[in-house]
Amino acid sequence: MTGEATTAYPVAWEADVVLRDGTTTHVRPIRPEDADALQRFQMRQSERSAYFRFFAPVRRLTDRELELFTHVDHVRRVALVAVRPSTEPDAGPGDEDIIGVARYDVVEPGLAEVAFNIGDAFQGMGLGSVLLEHLAAAARERGVRRFTADVLPQNGSMLAVFRDAGYAVRQQLDDGVVTVSVDLDPTDRSREVMADREHRAEARSMQGLLSARRVLLVGPGHREAGAAPAAEALLVARVLEAAVTDPGDTELFVLDAPGGVPDAPAVQAVGSWAEVPDVDLALLALPAADAVAAVRRLAGKGCRGVVVLSAGFAETGPEGLARQRELLRAAHGLGMRVVGPASYGLLTTAPGARLHASLAERPPAAGVVGVFCQSAPAAVTLGATLERRGLGVSALVSAGHRADVSGNDLMQHWLQDDATQVVCLYLESIGNPRKFSRVARRLAAEKPVVVVVAGRSGQVVPPGHAVRATRAPRAMLDEMLRQSGVIRADNTHQLMDVAQVLAHQPLPAGGRVGILASSAALAALVAEAAAAHGLVVAASSDYLSADRSAQEVVRTVEGLYADGACDAVVVVDVPVVMPRGDTLARAVAEAAARTGRTTVVSMLGLHGMPDELAATAPDGAAVRVPAFSTPEDAVAALGKVVAYAGWRTRERGAPVRPSGVDRVRARRLVEQHLRAASSGSAGSGALAPDGENGVLLDEDAVSELLACYGVTVWPARRVATPEEAVAAADELGWPVALKSASQVLRHRTDLGGVRLDLGDAEDLRESVERMSAVSRAAGLEPAFEVQSMAPPGVACVVRSVEDPLFGPIVSFGLAGDAVELLGDVAYGVPPLTDVDVHDLVRSVRAAPRLFGYQGAPHADVGALEDVAARVSVLADDLPELAALELYPVVAAEHGATVLHATARLRPATERRDPLRRVLPA
Repeated sequence: MTGEATTAYPVAWEADVVLRDGTTTHVRPIRPEDADALQRFQMRQSERSAYFRFFAPVRRLTDRELELFTHVDHVRRVALVAVRPSTEPDAGPGDEDIIGVARYDVVEPGLAEVAFNIGDAFQGMGLGSVLLEHLAAAARERGVRRFTADVLPQNGSMLAVFRDAGYAVRQQLDDGVVTVSVDLDPTDRSREVMADREHRAEARSMQGLLSARRVLLVGPGHREAGAAPAAEALLVARVLEAAVTDPGDTELFVLDAPGGVPDAPAVQAVGSWAEVPDVDLALLALPAADAVAAVRRLAGKGCRGVVVLSAGFAETGPEGLARQRELLRAAHGLGMRVVGPASYGLLTTAPGARLHASLAERPPAAGVVGVFCQSAPAAVTLGATLERRGLGVSALVSAGHRADVSGNDLMQHWLQDDATQVVCLYLESIGNPRKFSRVARRLAAEKPVVVVVAGRSGQVVPPGHAVRATRAPRAMLDEMLRQSGVIRADNTHQLMDVAQVLAHQPLPAGGRVGILASSAALAALVAEAAAAHGLVVAASSDYLSADRSAQEVVRTVEGLYADGACDAVVVVDVPVVMPRGDTLARAVAEAAARTGRTTVVSMLGLHGMPDELAATAPDGAAVRVPAFSTPEDAVAALGKVVAYAGWRTRERGAPVRPSGVDRVRARRLVEQHLRAASSGSAGSGALAPDGENGVLLDEDAVSELLACYGVTVWPARRVATPEEAVAAADELGWPVALKSASQVLRHRTDLGGVRLDLGDAEDLRESVERMSAVSRAAGLEPAFEVQSMAPPGVACVVRSVEDPLFGPIVSFGLAGDAVELLGDVAYGVPPLTDVDVHDLVRSVRAAPRLFGYQGAPHADVGALEDVAARVSVLADDLPELAALELYPVVAAEHGATVLHATARLRPATERRDPLRRVLPA
């Protein structure tokens, strides 16, 4: 034994992860009972691997070594293991095999020696990189800031793990051994590396599911004669009916179907688990209590994923949630992803590789739209809408309660899937907004992403969805989606409206729209709708009379599509008496195909992707013009597409990196204040804990923390008497401002809580006496602050809060009751780019006051942006920062001055998008 005290087992360090090949494994701290598994692991290692780890051909570990390696204190000595269910012949259900080990031992404060040992069969799968991420996160939590390791020069793979992780790395060769030193503070490069590895692994994981060809359907077994069919039996029957109707390119094996298995070429019954062949994917339609056992019996079958069609998990309560977590643990331990529970299934349409593993009666037509939704009813609605419109898809995936596979995973896959050119997401909940924003932003830069969020606010959590509660305002979701570059649709109808434009029309080059209508009045209405959606009506717009000739139609259409006439075209044809002919539709379709001009139409009797609006482009490509039920729908869809096209061409900026940031000192200050507050130490800078709101810092502590990020708080002195006020003014410099220290009166000039521009001792003494009377009248003890006058300017407010769901949220607004009451506040989710900060300051409705409104001087907006950028980096770096308020920040003609700041700290919980790859568990 080591003799040191042992900290409680850190359950939060346990995680399921995706490896480079798309399979999964479980990472957790080592336990004393792992001694046998660790010995088996060492004995399986090749002589080369053992030599690389111990610099000697160690075959077996001694009893002393086993005790040393498995008994750790989780602080100075930490070890993580990657495990999978044991394959030993006499293994029990809970027994595990170790496939990788990573450990560190602290050698001095802030420095630890680290070592890795990866199983031979798992080398080259990215396991070493995953363990480094998780060990580094644990080390930072324990105050370790640097790793050191001795590596043999021949161990190129381990050297590459350190070198390619993106951290600051130094190497030195001495006496035949490479000493590697790794700084654990995250860098831009380390974040990029993690995101890129995460993308590749999760995309490969989804590829493994969507490319499945051999599928096993597991039913609930036979029921007694006369018994009513269980829900699971109905699920099995629907899958079998669909397989008989159109199996695609899927070979379906069926186990325990309650009603027997139909005789069909692509369907084959198996009598028992022993007869189940190797399969790529499993569909489970059996009671929730039996699901975990079924997953475990898939071990050794080559299965890459499980689609749980049945319900009865987290939506039923705590027992169901525990059952769901057990299901995930079993599947992830065997290297499988889980879709569901309560999933509608998976469908793909690639020729020669069509996967039909769903409850859909008929598969959708092939196309370029990837569709993701959660609940099965949403999938039914989307499927019917796609069929009615004639809109084809590359894949349709229903994640059900998305216990594991989510829209983030599918976006990772669709980024590199050439068959998918448009992505549509119907989200009933967003479990990890930070990751969603990061992944969606990357995807939207390459392909359009259209999103519907159920309930519009995103704050409604359906039963069965594991989502943290959020305190963020409803506008936060809108801002996150805008920042991500996705197209926000209001409902399913608009989702499909926008998708059919993106799937069949090119992105417009600009916002000038040419309008062609069947009457002058209709043209005016369409023009009004276009202006409301931010479009500019082109001079080439025209209308056609009811008695137009074919030649007139062709001539008018040619003028509308003339070179440079417009960027997009809206055609509306609603005949009143005359029947609608095909001349206009044919002319528009041919012109759109010939010119590549983005076109939408609303023609009576046409909807979706009709044949009447199909034509062939000069390069031989088939082109279809989307038709809409109403002109308003057509214009609304076009407006969203134009806005997205503009976002694609716009500079998105680089992450803000303010100068003069001391992260190490800031981290030490936060840890010091939290320790002091928990121990009740006086004079620490931390005031008394304030319940769940955290620990309120005093003014000096706030100023010291902000100084670590280059934010200076204008000096102030706390006073109680006229004499103290005059002394403070003499020290700080005249003229001064006198402010109430009460939170009720601090910013209330209208209530007598602030006096400005006091130039001499007499005025200051008189002001103290008057404000003392105001305080006593309000039932408050008189207390004041004296500050020298800052340069005049526009008063603003910059805030940050740590939200359980969104993580850090930065907000900006101008100061004043009207602004607060009207909710004129802009939000951003760090990390922010310089463009994000630029937009944050300018997106509030009161922003014109910063730019010379009614003759006032222009404020130094650049200085204001710098303050907001520094706050965003501070909030992103320190999850313990529960809340920060800079109020007011005065943006003067030259510079921005922070006159007051408050901050609260509380112990951090791990964010939903941490600096380590983690699957839901």
